[in-house]
Amino acid sequence: MAKIHVVKVDPLRAAIKTLVRGFGSEPREVDLVTENLIQANLTGHDSHGIGMLPKYSEAYVEGGLKANAHVKMTLDGGAMIRLDGQAGFGQVIGHEAMELGIERAKKFGSCIVALGNSHHLCRIGAWAEMAVAKDLISIHFTNVISRPIVAPHGGGDARFGTNPFTVGIPVPGGEPVLLDFATSVMAQGKARVAYNKGEQMPAGRLIDNKGKPTTDPQYAVVEPHGAIVTFGEHKGFGLAVVCELLGGALAAGMACHEPATGEKRVLNGMLTILFDPAKLSSGALFGNEMKAFIEWVKASPPQPGFDHVRIAGEPERETRAKRMAEGIPVDDTSWGDILEAAERLKVNPAEVNRLAGL
Repeated sequence: MAKIHVVKVDPLRAAIKTLVRGFGSEPREVDLVTENLIQANLTGHDSHGIGMLPKYSEAYVEGGLKANAHVKMTLDGGAMIRLDGQAGFGQVIGHEAMELGIERAKKFGSCIVALGNSHHLCRIGAWAEMAVAKDLISIHFTNVISRPIVAPHGGGDARFGTNPFTVGIPVPGGEPVLLDFATSVMAQGKARVAYNKGEQMPAGRLIDNKGKPTTDPQYAVVEPHGAIVTFGEHKGFGLAVVCELLGGALAAGMACHEPATGEKRVLNGMLTILFDPAKLSSGALFGNEMKAFIEWVKASPPQPGFDHVRIAGEPERETRAKRMAEGIPVDDTSWGDILEAAERLKVNPAEVNRLAGL
């Protein structure tokens, strides 16, 4: 088992900012990338947190990730826009795409945003959080162009990515509903985290390089590669296909239909639908019915092993509060990879270590 460091948020933020400057990023980009990754860790999604930086550094050195890139408008149809992310940091591209979409949805009542050619957009829930903060509902279909890592239902090898599906719904006077999940049974980064910790995965999540069930996370991380399976068997597979067609083929003009090329970059396409619920129906009626439903569901008596029913978004808020108080756990292997990324970017690893208090 790998040693676990627990790092307070502020020291970790300072350390990661120093590393991100190694990409040659301008101050705003440094802030957006750092905060997005740390927020992923704070919500408990370590698969999408600072542990992504080693892969980002490899993509940058290879030329597949461009620092200081911004969205480029390629179609402006008012309430329908198409954007090219120009292989820029997804933390910047996603933020700028959502700012444009939110502005248009506020003006027209709704907006469809087709985004392509963005480097890794990270936790898609972050973009839904931007929408609900402005009292908008958002729906996101996302695809992944990288090494295929997910098998189709009934298939014996990987054919596409984790293809997340995300919905954000603001709740007047309450916390928003934030549904954000990979259509695979888990995010690939969770296998990476387990592999780095020396842990096995639960049964039913992976197949090995011969298409047989396995609990060894190495088959999702290192060669010989196997694959992650879709959640809910054919149901998750069906939704993965929808995300590939809408987020990839439609929004990005780029779907996954070739074997791995060995490139380190991770590109995302995302189709986002934004709309203002207040302009669609009576705000009071929608709000009251929503709150009544949520209260009704949460009042269900808990089964053994549960303390209460949680609505999507609630576990992340609980984890964020806990980690803000106690710190963010980082396994020693992942931290070592981060220090290697710093060296790759010509940033002094000892300084990164010092700032983190390690």
